[in-house]
Amino acid sequence: MRVSAFLLSLAATATVAASITSCAGPSAPVQNAKTAPDETIDLNAAGEFSKDDTAAIVYDRKLAPQGAQASVTVESSGGQTRTSLVVEGLRPRRTYGAHLHAKPCGADPEAAGPHYQHHPGQIDPVSEVWLDFTTNEEGQGRSAARNDWALERAKLPGSLVIHSKATKKSGPQVGTAGDRVACLTLK
Repeated sequence: MRVSAFLLSLAATATVAASITSCAGPSAPVQNAKTAPDETIDLNAAGEFSKDDTAAIVYDRKLAPQGAQASVTVESSGGQTRTSLVVEGLRPRRTYGAHLHAKPCGADPEAAGPHYQHHPGQIDPVSEVWLDFTTNEEGQGRSAARNDWALERAKLPGSLVIHSKATKKSGPQVGTAGDRVACLTLK
């Protein structure tokens, strides 16, 4: 798996706090007996999207051309979850949706399951992790989110999915973001 210097440098030097979307949630985070309150949970994934590797898989080569790659980092501690995404090689000057999903990637785009929801049934950026981004003229983009809840060891997200459209913020299809373009399995 090849990860470019661009992705590595952005992932290493990105100041998540500078571009974070803060999401105030319900009053107290849900605690799981198997997760210590001061425990840190780190999940990440990076790679070049291919048809064969379900750790970094592509579903739509038109929107994620050959050589497209991404890196995602999820850090959860102290009652907060911070997520950052860096992409390169996607279509230039285009907006994509991106969300954490419940299950790992698979050959079938639906294998990643629904969006990960910290508060089941709540479809919004408070309960879910929304990472929409717009690429620059070179197909590079980045996004970050901060949620006011900690991940639970027994219920971790399995992947990050890049979608073909921006996330709908309201209306009957709130939370939808078009077809699944590519997927990274979190570890």
